[in-house]
Amino acid sequence: MSNFLVVRQGDTERWTLNDPASRNALSDAMVVALFEACLLAKSDPILRTVVLTGAAGAFCAGGSLGGFASAIGQPLQPGESDPLFEANRRFGDVLHALIELPQLLVCAVDGPAMGGGFGLACCADIVLATQRSVFATPEVTLGLPPAQIAPFVWMRLGERAARECLLSGRHYRAGEARELGLVNNVVADGEMDDAVHDTLQKFSHAAPGATAATKRLLQRLRGRAPDLRDEAAIAFASALRGSEAASGLHAFARKQIPPWVKNDAAR
Repeated sequence: MSNFLVVRQGDTERWTLNDPASRNALSDAMVVALFEACLLAKSDPILRTVVLTGAAGAFCAGGSLGGFASAIGQPLQPGESDPLFEANRRFGDVLHALIELPQLLVCAVDGPAMGGGFGLACCADIVLATQRSVFATPEVTLGLPPAQIAPFVWMRLGERAARECLLSGRHYRAGEARELGLVNNVVADGEMDDAVHDTLQKFSHAAPGATAATKRLLQRLRGRAPDLRDEAAIAFASALRGSEAASGLHAFARKQIPPWVKNDAAR
């Protein structure tokens, strides 16, 4: 079974992150499939709308580290090219490809959107969330920087809210995420399909060429921020090979408190 599904209906495509066992964590294969879907969409003159969602009651649990377990806490050997850099850089490419789509991009979030999943939502034009959805960028609590998503969180939320979100790792319920500026509309659990339909109807009056041109202009504003893909990949790979990430991920796996959290803060 494919971990990334594309269903076409007329001028709309529905992209589904489809790995329920991992709560749709972003494996290498899923990242590649998502990037390839973006490339095809960008050159599709008929496609007008993309809906990005997750399967089985989750949007996306963030990045998958399963393939790199042996690298956690292990320094890179001299002269060795780091596969962690390449993998993280590919995810950065996906975020850039999503935000550069000429079509309207709607994220339909039902359930958790963590880390990289939070970053995906920040690339959307419109974000819908069910009441049970929860959002967070918990990387710093694990000893990792939210490196690739940081510029997109900053662009979506503004500096003040982005700093609070990225540096605290706190969780936001759907209503809080709407107040934060991440979510456009919160819908009742079980009513996401109707909400997506209503949203597509609302934007159906916009001409596709005008939509694409408007998004290109908005992209020019984004151009004021530097492209941090390489720097972010270096920061993430270095952190994952360091002692903080090793102890943080070890503590998380065992539901323990990481060593940098003082006893009074853990209560």
